[in-house]
Amino acid sequence: MILRCSNSLLALAALALSAAAHAQAYQCRAPQVARVPAITPDGPRRVLPVSGYTLALSWSPEFCKPRQDARAHAFQCSGAQGSFGLVVHGLWPESGQGWPQWCPSEAKLTPADVRGALCIMPSDRLVARQWAKHGACMTKRPATYLGVTRILWQSLQIPDYDRLSREEALTAGDIRRAFAAENPGWPVSAIGVKLNARGWLEEIRLCYSARFRPIRCPAGRWGAKDGTPAKIWRGM
Repeated sequence: MILRCSNSLLALAALALSAAAHAQAYQCRAPQVARVPAITPDGPRRVLPVSGYTLALSWSPEFCKPRQDARAHAFQCSGAQGSFGLVVHGLWPESGQGWPQWCPSEAKLTPADVRGALCIMPSDRLVARQWAKHGACMTKRPATYLGVTRILWQSLQIPDYDRLSREEALTAGDIRRAFAAENPGWPVSAIGVKLNARGWLEEIRLCYSARFRPIRCPAGRWGAKDGTPAKIWRGM
């Protein structure tokens, strides 16, 4: 069976993370959204019991490095909204049997849902895809999925990765420890770090239990080992 995030689960997440801190600051005015992008599944449907979650946070400067002039990514990468740092890639349900994906849903994402999420997930196609691939395996309503995602995001304090990027001999462990230092209650074991093939930071992956408490990341979400050399692109 699928674990469905209800209003009570949303309230639980808010209670568990009530000491919310302001995340990174940037100017963001979401554009009007006329329609929701159509999303085609790129893998098999897997309806599985949900045992936990991963909140994946993408390092925007690295994502935008080859996309600054791409029209499809203008909102995130053109600089018109200022410089995004970490942004939400998605909230992913996990299962001991793999991971749920592309679950059936009769609920429709609305343009208003998409616009309301753009300042933390700065792509209409990304919002639509995350709901269709992951959110529909968690809850009956897109607004609940995006609401829980926003609560988790707003509970986080983002480290000064611009400053950290200037340190010599930077490692994946340094990136983890900086995040844990800014977020009391987050052990380094619950913080995954994904580096690309050239050693640049791509994502922070935060691992949660089914009750939205930090838990040790499984091997597939842990990413680079602590001693792995790392670099952080600052967008310059």
